[in-house]
Amino acid sequence: MSKIESYDDFVKVHGILLAASGLPPKLYPRLFQKLASDTLDGGAYFQIESSDDDRRRRLLLTSDSMPKDSDVFLVDHAWTFRLPDACKQLKEVPGLAERMASLMSVDIDVEAGEEEEEVAEELSVDQIIDNEIRYAADEGYDSLRWLELEGLGIVDDSLLSLHLPSQYQDFVALSLIGNKIESADVVIQEVTKFKNLKALWLNDNPVLQKSERQMAVEIRQGCPSLEIYNSCFTPNYGLWALGFCGDIFGKDNPGCVQQDQPLCNVTSLDLSNRSIHNLVNKAFHVHEMPKLSHLNIRGNPLDQNSVGELFEVLQLFPSLSSLEVDIPGPLGDNALEILEALSKLSLLNGVDTAKILENGKLVIDAMLQPRIPEPNPEDTRVDRILDAMWLYAMNYRLADEEKLDESSLWYVMDELGSALRHSDEPNFKVAPFLFMPSGKLESAVSYSVMWPRKSLQKGDECTRDFLSGIGEDKQRSARLTAWFQTPENYFIHEFEKYQQKLQAKAFDSLPSNLSISRSIRHSDGSPLLVYTDLPQVEEFLTRPEFVITNEPKDADILWTSVQVDEELKKEVGITDDQYINQFPFEACLVMKHHLAETIQMGYGSPKWLQPTYNLETQLSQFIGDYCVRKRDQMNNLWILKPWNMARTIDTSITDNLSAIIRMMETGPKICQKYIEHPALFKGKKFDLRYIVLVRSINPLEIYLTEIFWVRLSNNPYSLEKHSFFEYETHFTVMNYGGRTLNHKPTAEFVREFEQEHNVKWMNIHEKVRQVIREVFEAAALTHPEMQSPKSRAIYGVDVMLDSSFEPKILEVTYCPDCMRACKYDMETMDGKGIVKGGDFFNYVFGCLFLDETAHVTPL
Repeated sequence: MSKIESYDDFVKVHGILLAASGLPPKLYPRLFQKLASDTLDGGAYFQIESSDDDRRRRLLLTSDSMPKDSDVFLVDHAWTFRLPDACKQLKEVPGLAERMASLMSVDIDVEAGEEEEEVAEELSVDQIIDNEIRYAADEGYDSLRWLELEGLGIVDDSLLSLHLPSQYQDFVALSLIGNKIESADVVIQEVTKFKNLKALWLNDNPVLQKSERQMAVEIRQGCPSLEIYNSCFTPNYGLWALGFCGDIFGKDNPGCVQQDQPLCNVTSLDLSNRSIHNLVNKAFHVHEMPKLSHLNIRGNPLDQNSVGELFEVLQLFPSLSSLEVDIPGPLGDNALEILEALSKLSLLNGVDTAKILENGKLVIDAMLQPRIPEPNPEDTRVDRILDAMWLYAMNYRLADEEKLDESSLWYVMDELGSALRHSDEPNFKVAPFLFMPSGKLESAVSYSVMWPRKSLQKGDECTRDFLSGIGEDKQRSARLTAWFQTPENYFIHEFEKYQQKLQAKAFDSLPSNLSISRSIRHSDGSPLLVYTDLPQVEEFLTRPEFVITNEPKDADILWTSVQVDEELKKEVGITDDQYINQFPFEACLVMKHHLAETIQMGYGSPKWLQPTYNLETQLSQFIGDYCVRKRDQMNNLWILKPWNMARTIDTSITDNLSAIIRMMETGPKICQKYIEHPALFKGKKFDLRYIVLVRSINPLEIYLTEIFWVRLSNNPYSLEKHSFFEYETHFTVMNYGGRTLNHKPTAEFVREFEQEHNVKWMNIHEKVRQVIREVFEAAALTHPEMQSPKSRAIYGVDVMLDSSFEPKILEVTYCPDCMRACKYDMETMDGKGIVKGGDFFNYVFGCLFLDETAHVTPL
């Protein structure tokens, strides 16, 4: 179509895009008007404002009002990129990194920090103590009871030189947070002289890294009144600790004077993250806090109380209407059961209990804090952007069915669009839109369009739903983890349950059966007719026992790269008497999520399969695994692979949790623990492609070709952050996309590898054979329906070795590309013979259909 000149032209060309956007049809003319004149007029209606509670800005309405569906606004795209190009663009496109760093609030203002340091006047320890003594006297206290000496560089000797116990025997609270104290003996010697001490803070001192547990025991023994130690409640906690958390006791009121019912007016009590093990305490009682209405007990194990005991205590508080608690946690793993026991609650974790009961949600948490990137001081500006961009980036795919997964584009909206924060009940809808002024895709300009879905008044914050159209059936709550700090304990609990389930799996190996398959030669000696759509088979299958035919219905053997289903059989005239190079239900092996599921069903979590999650169904379990690894300071590098795409299309490597969750948007994926320390060949990563011939599933009858080939990356291996964007560093498939393919003869590779690593390849090979056998055993055991007497097939099995030379299964491929096997003559591993490339399909067909075993070995 020629250039768009009218509204009718616009709708004709963009009809599908308009419908997909969800924009009300009455706004189509307004959108056309703004697109035709390139009118970005959002600044006249909205204002970007910095937010106090996090680094994300927010968008406010500045016009007097805006009725629902009354207008549509264009939002420019500040950055559009394909994921592999992101790092390169940030480094090379002038001004891009500066703009993105500002938009994402990840620029560190060094100069401002230095000015603040210059202005701040540093007081000495003695000056601080003198000030505190005067303050206490002004408040009417005859001695110093509360002292905070934080971040002053106090070391062991200077702590001793202060002579605090001899001068201030009535200390109730002492904070030494953030100093340089190293000796547990010095701390114990000084602190245990304060017999009335209620609270002691030694957080962020080197001494805690050396002997925290024993020091804590001795301090508690020497300070019998201590109720708070390093921000945690001691087993001896009572009214004072509760009063401190209820804002009754503090510097202004150390609580040194005996009071009758000091907590009687406490209405809100935050006990979160206090390491409380026992809540059944005479101080935590309705007699002491009769007006308590809000209670936060998140982050406490409470492992000395049963669920029933805790409910009994909480039921005694007549005014308790709001409760915050981990779910799952000390009150169980079901929000509905909590509300059944505590029926007077109106808010549970910040959510209206009526809504919880209406929706039937078992795990709820509305108090989600935004996920703010925590950059390493050594990170460059580009590093910080690459981490933060997942909080802002959105994506779309170009409508090219041939390259659907290859065409995912990510984009960041301009400053106005990026200021829209999330809401489960948003007042704006935002959608990407490609405007094609010439009527053709090559002229497309990308925008986002936004319009009000609710009526707004001046000053209202404008919000969008980050997961528009995604409900709990698609793991909405778990996916919000990409932007918010969701409750880690819930995900860890889900992961632990999943681990227990895997550990319970264990099948016995199948016996290795003698061959039951027989030759399918015609009794009259006539050749077998083969139909194939694979050029390699057509060219290299040259044995007289087989003849190529162009008619599928006439063939004895169908050797095809397409899925043969009932519809195709009917259309082409294929019968059940013809042999085919496919097994029923082979998807349990050749689709990545099904392969992991098949192995896990059969063997649980074998060491030769990296931890693997189907993100479409196991996102919560994966997040739990990620959280455990982060907690335990383990490596957290993962590789994301589409379910059913070859050649590493849409495959990514990252340790960014938000990135992993967001990449689900470009298609179904598995997430697999990355082998961060693989075996290397001359400094480069490699994997191994084996060819497996399957004659039968029940009994299992499989063979391995004598030859395999090694696939090498082109660049030296690296774990440097930016290298994850370099295909030729972390991936080994080089025979596509115009990349340089460095073929390495197998026998030559084996000899050099043995020499480089001082290993015997045959020992490794035996392990690989066993792993491959177990993969197909898992399929035979869990999917006996695969068996078909008319099926014979070959599969590519990809294996990688870790740095201990242990094999790890990567994937199983249907109808593998055997170009190398056909193109190159290869020396056998034992060095005793040459397998001619041109004979590859001759001996493959000989094994599968003529009961021969030349150049193959049974597994």
